[in-house]
Amino acid sequence: MATRGPTTMDAGAVRRRNLSAVLELVHLRRGVTRADLTRALGLNRSTIGDLVAVLAEHGWVDERDDAPRAGVGRPSPRVVPRDARLVAAINPEVDVIDVALVSLGGAIVARRRVPLSETPTVAATVEISARTIAELAAEHPESTVVAAGVAVPGLVRTEDGLVRLAPRLGWREEPLAAPLAAALGIPVAAANDAHLGSRAEQSFGAGQGARTMLYLNGGPSGIGGGLVVDGQPMDGVAGYAGELGHASVDPNGPLCACGAVGCLEALVPRSALAAAVRLEHPDDDALESALLTAIVAEEAGGPVHEEVARQLRWLAIALRGAVNLLNPERVVLGGHLAALWRAADRDQRASLLGQALPVNAADATIEVAALGGQRLLIGAAELAWDGLLADPLSAGDATASTINPTRGS
Repeated sequence: MATRGPTTMDAGAVRRRNLSAVLELVHLRRGVTRADLTRALGLNRSTIGDLVAVLAEHGWVDERDDAPRAGVGRPSPRVVPRDARLVAAINPEVDVIDVALVSLGGAIVARRRVPLSETPTVAATVEISARTIAELAAEHPESTVVAAGVAVPGLVRTEDGLVRLAPRLGWREEPLAAPLAAALGIPVAAANDAHLGSRAEQSFGAGQGARTMLYLNGGPSGIGGGLVVDGQPMDGVAGYAGELGHASVDPNGPLCACGAVGCLEALVPRSALAAAVRLEHPDDDALESALLTAIVAEEAGGPVHEEVARQLRWLAIALRGAVNLLNPERVVLGGHLAALWRAADRDQRASLLGQALPVNAADATIEVAALGGQRLLIGAAELAWDGLLADPLSAGDATASTINPTRGS
């Protein structure tokens, strides 16, 4: 029996899928040759050429003849992301709202940290974020801000950007994506900050190539986690997996902001490290620099050494359970947990996995987040890019101004 050929709709869907696949590879590899696209996607050269031409026509990519020569003949053109479109990335915290514009390829084009005198409400976060994005967009009139992503230090229902619980911010059942989208006039998505940090490191940083990874993020609001299993994010049935910061490591420990006692984040707080080096509201780089300077300058047994050692002991207990449960090949530490790792001596580093079952920890390595203080913003940008990369031709005109500099003021 003869089968019907592809319908017009089928052909359109295949074309969208192929355009998406090409653009995603260009994005994740921050530029790739046509020859590499042909090999990676299993499409012929003429099809790849056609797809690249369409993406170039719609302002997504450029082609350059600067690829290294491999063998005889003319080198394959290199397809690189174009900065005609940008997304906004927002990370609200208890003491600062961090805002950036991010291009394809995960490059931060502009960034502004807005310090706060008090913990922000959702309304204040929307107003400050919208105003700051408009200001940054006005400084880059050659580009269009087409979407936004928010990395929230709490549990977020990703389907609609509702913050279920952000204990340190005091947010509970608060809509965030919808009011921010209304203020900006562009699509907005929101998700847990540690999940997005994990995604950023998997895409561009220390998690690249890892099949099974545990990512731990330490920030002003506490400690969160992200999981990668078989090369894919493992978010749980409702998207709330990875909350290692609320694993109990001391049943007689202090009360946590979540209402439980003895949580890891209550025993390994960023604020205690900042206080030990006499800093108020430092960013990640400033905290790490001050901590390493103090470790070198201070004699062993001093207050900074003692605080580092104390926090590492609790972190080791948490990692014992996580490594025994997950058997990861890679553990990636971000934020003040990365600073702790860098401040640790050789014996302290070995102790972090020393309590886990030897067979479970045998193949595991610990690394610091390669993206440093940019990881959460790059992760939030990845969330914003998702819908655009899935259907590149639906993104509209890249030359049109999307963000109104007066909106949200």
